[in-house]
Amino acid sequence: MVARLELEKIFRFLLRHYLIKHLLKPDFINKDELTEMKKNQDMTDIPRKAALTVLNTLSQKKHHHLDRIITDTIDNSALNLSNRDRKFLNALIFGVLRWRGNIDWIIRHHSKPPLEKINPEVLNILRLGLYQIFFLDRVPDSAAVNTSVEMAKKAVPPWVVKYVNAVLRNAIRNRGSLPFPSINKNPAQALSISKSFPQWMIKRWISRFGIEECGKLCDALNTIPPITIRCNTVKIQRDELLEMLLPDAEMISRTRHSPDGLYFVRPQKPIQEFTVFKKGFFQVQDEAAQLVTCLLAPGPNEMVLDACAGLGGKTGHIAQLMKNTGQLIAVDQDRKKLTQLNDALKRLGNSNVTTCVHDFNAPMEKFQDQGFDRILLDAPCSGLGVIRRNPDTKWGVSEKNLNQYGKTQFILLENVSALLKIDGRMVYVVCSLEPEENESVINNFLNTHKNFEIHREFKDLPFDIRQFTDSAGFFRTFPHLHNMDGFFAVCLKRVT
Repeated sequence: MVARLELEKIFRFLLRHYLIKHLLKPDFINKDELTEMKKNQDMTDIPRKAALTVLNTLSQKKHHHLDRIITDTIDNSALNLSNRDRKFLNALIFGVLRWRGNIDWIIRHHSKPPLEKINPEVLNILRLGLYQIFFLDRVPDSAAVNTSVEMAKKAVPPWVVKYVNAVLRNAIRNRGSLPFPSINKNPAQALSISKSFPQWMIKRWISRFGIEECGKLCDALNTIPPITIRCNTVKIQRDELLEMLLPDAEMISRTRHSPDGLYFVRPQKPIQEFTVFKKGFFQVQDEAAQLVTCLLAPGPNEMVLDACAGLGGKTGHIAQLMKNTGQLIAVDQDRKKLTQLNDALKRLGNSNVTTCVHDFNAPMEKFQDQGFDRILLDAPCSGLGVIRRNPDTKWGVSEKNLNQYGKTQFILLENVSALLKIDGRMVYVVCSLEPEENESVINNFLNTHKNFEIHREFKDLPFDIRQFTDSAGFFRTFPHLHNMDGFFAVCLKRVT
């Protein structure tokens, strides 16, 4: 028996010696091949590393918008991502943000340090790994763990790397046995974790909509929306544009309510590279936003104000409905946004727009005397109605922010309303579902401005407004009911 064990040791030694001497010598795998192998491995990890950079930047700069971070970090960098890698990158970023609450629940159950004590970069590495393990079927568990560990090696000490490895592997082993709260015993906590939303948000929605409706709303907000565009009828008609888009996207359909909208999925290349985009044949814009401009109903040769124009999504639509006549003043406090707006309007062929830098937290004397026929106030808000497009929003807004938004919105509404002509119309709109930013602002305004009333009689609208308005005249869209972003709007009329 002893002799047999000794022979086995000798055999293993000789085998190891042979492998080292013959299979791993330079003429078997030379330095160039090793370099190429390392390069290929690094290329495979680029989307994951880029996603980590974006998530880390978002953690550090809580007041920066996700799209701006992606533009600065990815689009304006030297990264040369293939279409496949870009899709994977987007899936990682938006997937982690969309399901962060659910993922953090998993981390809490497999981590000795509490979530609040984990280094933010390590936390994002864990989130990326667990998102791949639990939500991406095509990524092997081993790949998710190994790439996460490799990223950790470049950021933290070895003992923390072991911690990352242990959390991920424990989560895999206990995949089917993780306890989740009971919907019957604690519906707010259960929906908060299973649907991945802050609990304070779930409690509000359960109170207003009920448990079942709240769940449906969460499901809709967690769904990846189609790309919705508005046909620029100044240059082309919708059915012509649809035919031209067929080679570049899938499942192209007309929007149900907007007369100029189309939506599609899985574009073959970035939207900005579409020939029809470069020619100005369309603008990316959700259907709910298109309906809001229809609600404003600007006419040819009118004087119109877009009070918080931003990047100009609604500005282009207003100019389109005005048929490039009259005068449209687009105002924003951010000069950089107005520069981008002017570029977009040039592409679209809109020629009746003048831009102006101003912050409507203060009155505007420049146009005080002439007055406007139509005013659109797309007020800054919490953005809780567009979470399906901006999943980072649900983690960046707190309940106490809502009252502050409401106060700011009232000030803007008061200052902008002074520029409206008698018998003129003003549409107040926010992409939020919350009462503090919706009816509370309007009721407060109407109580203190008796020369305004809610306009209810609409003629020649291209959609049935009764599907979206309540008895008070408030216009609302919901992701789970209308397959649109969540918007609130009201049309106000100056009577004296």
